[in-house]
Amino acid sequence: MKTYTNTGNKDTRSGFGAGLTELGKTNENVVALCADLTGSLKMDEFKANHPERFFQVGIAEANMIGIAAGMTIGGKIPFTGTFANFSTGRVYDQIRQSVAYSDKNVKICASHAGVTLGEDGATHQILEDIGLMKMLPGMTVINTCDYNQTKAATLAIAKHHGPVYLRFGRPKVANFTPENGDFEIGKAVKLTDGNDVTIVATGHLVWEALEAAKALHEEGIGAEVINIHTIKPLDDNAILDSVSKTGCVVTAEEHNYLGGLGESVARVLALHQPTPQEFVATNDTFGESGTPAQLMDKYGLNSSAIEKAVKKVLKRK
Repeated sequence: MKTYTNTGNKDTRSGFGAGLTELGKTNENVVALCADLTGSLKMDEFKANHPERFFQVGIAEANMIGIAAGMTIGGKIPFTGTFANFSTGRVYDQIRQSVAYSDKNVKICASHAGVTLGEDGATHQILEDIGLMKMLPGMTVINTCDYNQTKAATLAIAKHHGPVYLRFGRPKVANFTPENGDFEIGKAVKLTDGNDVTIVATGHLVWEALEAAKALHEEGIGAEVINIHTIKPLDDNAILDSVSKTGCVVTAEEHNYLGGLGESVARVLALHQPTPQEFVATNDTFGESGTPAQLMDKYGLNSSAIEKAVKKVLKRK
């Protein structure tokens, strides 16, 4: 099977920072707004290079969204930055009314998503943001898997007209996608070929899916791994083409199984090709404090959990 090399663990939020820095140099209409978390969002370099295009709004996330929406009227492309919890749950009404309903060209960029925020605990973690954002009409929802892909996605959404939710994380994780690779919104990436089971993963769980696929290969199980970086619009054809060959699927995400990638995949299958499916996700729960690794283990968000789900779904074929 095809294997991938980790070129060195890097945090996906730094990929966002690198992409934003590049946009600052190449697109004068790009502006950045932050809710008192400039360092955490890796927006320092953009701020240093373009102080006239950086706006520190303080701990006033709702105000940040409103300002960003207004800036689009003048042709600016605002990138807002704060933790995923505060980017969505705290300001959902403002996003719905001022951004989505009005089809404003705002890029909502959210770090520290899922439980891998770690020690800051449940009040700062969020496991329902994908569901919140994908339900908004016209909202594009992206969840990247590593540093390189996050940088590429940041560059790509600046060219896309319309509201975007870009979700990424805090911890350093495997960096394995091509450097300076293309990012096509709404186009899944098939990472490995397999005939026995389809593993559809997003975000931090993509590398875990690849690790699971290697272990399964040693047992004679061929897993086809698909990186779903864009949850909305979903690449229905990539999913259907794969399950038509494998006959079963496991979805893997650092998110509640209610409202996330798994449910989007289940809808596609129910409408077009009913297929046995197992979910690797959190089970209708909030997070808690702990190291990212401890929390991923506790909530079953790792390669071992994916392997178990694969063996379970294979029995249902």
